[in-house]
Amino acid sequence: MSVSTDRQTTDKHAVDAATDEEFRAILRDFLATHSPGPRPRDARAKVAWTRAWHNTLYDHGYAGPSFPREVGGMDLPLRRQVIYREELARAKVPGPPGTGLGIVAPTIVRYGTEEQKRNWLPPMLRGDQVWCQGYSEPEAGSDLQALRTTARREGDEYVVNGQKVWTSSGVLADVLFCLVRTGPPESRQKGITYLIIDAHAPGVTIRPLRDLSGGVYFAEIFFDDVRVPVSNRIGEENGGWPLARTSLGHERAAGAMGQAASYRRVLSELVALARERGLTTDPAIRDRLADFEIRVRLMRYSAERTINDILTRGEPGPGASVSRLMITAFEQELHEFAVDMLGPDGIIMKPSGEAVQRGRWLAGFLSTRASTIGAGTAEIQRNTIAEQVLRLPHDPAMPPR
Repeated sequence: MSVSTDRQTTDKHAVDAATDEEFRAILRDFLATHSPGPRPRDARAKVAWTRAWHNTLYDHGYAGPSFPREVGGMDLPLRRQVIYREELARAKVPGPPGTGLGIVAPTIVRYGTEEQKRNWLPPMLRGDQVWCQGYSEPEAGSDLQALRTTARREGDEYVVNGQKVWTSSGVLADVLFCLVRTGPPESRQKGITYLIIDAHAPGVTIRPLRDLSGGVYFAEIFFDDVRVPVSNRIGEENGGWPLARTSLGHERAAGAMGQAASYRRVLSELVALARERGLTTDPAIRDRLADFEIRVRLMRYSAERTINDILTRGEPGPGASVSRLMITAFEQELHEFAVDMLGPDGIIMKPSGEAVQRGRWLAGFLSTRASTIGAGTAEIQRNTIAEQVLRLPHDPAMPPR
């Protein structure tokens, strides 16, 4: 047995026997001992740094707090998942590369075959493969049921043609989880299939898209007669829409606890900056900071409720849209306030030696402009909340479900 496997077994036994506070201490000690060090500035080095950190988590038994142990997860109860997220945010370690763990992994756990789980989940948890979502298209963003990328079956393969756009971390992708049309164009949600596609397969072209902040986080992806094994289909042909709803629900829920813990730290850092600059004597600034403090605490409670829904029902449910809407509004308003609070200093870009904290607040302000668009627009979230949480009538302007 290898050293890493010995350590993994030992750590799991220690975790199981520990109280919650002892678990926090064990986790905090592990994070301090195995710290990945400061974030590199070079983009390529940052990717390698992130992958190496998730290798370390997996090899020592600290990956996938909510995932089954048989695929390398920790299978923690809710209260320990909360502790886990808090401690990782406190340690400022990198989140997983790509978008797979929070979106497709829960879908594979629920709908995938045993072989699919064994083949796909461990390398995803370990960071050996970067998974990215292929949902949105030029003519199918908020109305996802109108997607046009086709998959025609030929024997034991599908032949995929079409385009996806605004793929988060697409330039890093090794594997794509995609929605494709296997039914006729008018079939809408009844003709959609959930397909896993090798991002390096012949016929796949990935082009980076530069965003408002100057970064290259998104990509557009083209499929030209890409051949995909039928064994890479999750669920039944033309039965992908319920799986997509599961994925979207988890996408809206997955980041909730991590973001709540992260913004707990970010807000504390903003308060410290305001004190350092002598701005907390202004009652208007104190009032706004107090409002953010209330909201970041509510964010945590909401995230706990969402995780509890997943643990008890297997699905985050429509309530995940409440959490998603609250977080996106919060992060936009927080960064708007930070830039306003800093005045002229708040609009100095990162390359300048005069930038406050290397321009982090301006970068956050620019990047969060997209927060109310990604993972379903704010308008879509409000419709979901209205119809499925508050049970209001269906919006006649929206396509039927």
